[in-house]
Amino acid sequence: MEAITPNEEQVMQLLWQLEKALIRDILNLLPDPKPPYTTLASIIKQLENKGYVNHKSYGKTNEYFPLISKSQYQSKSLNKLVKNYFDGSAQNMLSFMVKENKISDQDIQELQKLIENFNKPEES
Repeated sequence: MEAITPNEEQVMQLLWQLEKALIRDILNLLPDPKPPYTTLASIIKQLENKGYVNHKSYGKTNEYFPLISKSQYQSKSLNKLVKNYFDGSAQNMLSFMVKENKISDQDIQELQKLIENFNKPEES
């Protein structure tokens, strides 16, 4: 899937929240200054062309809905970030985050618990 712009991502965030929406529904939730209706319609059309959004028509009105879930997008984005900026290594990314104080001690403890639970053999 093609990458999306920050404006497209903002619209996707609202579509994930709403699950389905008319352009005016999205426009109402955007912060001021709001883009013109036609600009928002163009952004949504771009998302549709990129395969992120589809629509159902009711006469001349279109109701838009996401084709990709937020968790799918998060996974794709994180994998791309790790690949492009951390040599494909989650360890490099976590090490960077620790050095930059982006991970708290509590976060580290939670990660350790996740790793310990992941490595435990399943009981039968």
